Amino acid sequence: MAKSAKPAPKRRPEYDTELFARGLAVRRAVLGADYVDDSLARADEFMVAFQKLATEYCWGEIWTRPGLDRKHRSMLNLAMLTALNKPNELRLHVRGALTNGVSRDEIKEILLQATIYCGIPSGLEAFRTAVEVFREVDTAR
Repeated sequence: MAKSAKPAPKRRPEYDTELFARGLAVRRAVLGADYVDDSLARADEFMVAFQKLATEYCWGEIWTRPGLDRKHRSMLNLAMLTALNKPNELRLHVRGALTNGVSRDEIKEILLQATIYCGIPSGLEAFRTAVEVFREVDTAR
């Protein structure tokens, strides 16, 4: 079965900066080009400013800094997203963590550590989310 063609991200002048290009490269590498390109393609006039902000400052400014490698940034994100109880973002970053070389055992240990400091409900939600991602990844193989 052929994949349906996804619309290419609309070329926008707001996105035409070196910082955006640098951030876009990292964002695609960590989260997957399909996911990122789909997010950009769906961005309407209201969401363009958010996409620019997230791509330039989160991915272009912070994720490209030399102080931490991508693996360690992913590990921090898993702990913070667990603390914030943000399962949708956690789902995305569990995938990214796997891409960045974080093992399932390391993810388990991160989530256990976060559970103790953030509470059982946040930890349980994080574990459920990680298990769902692992199943999706395993099924896709």
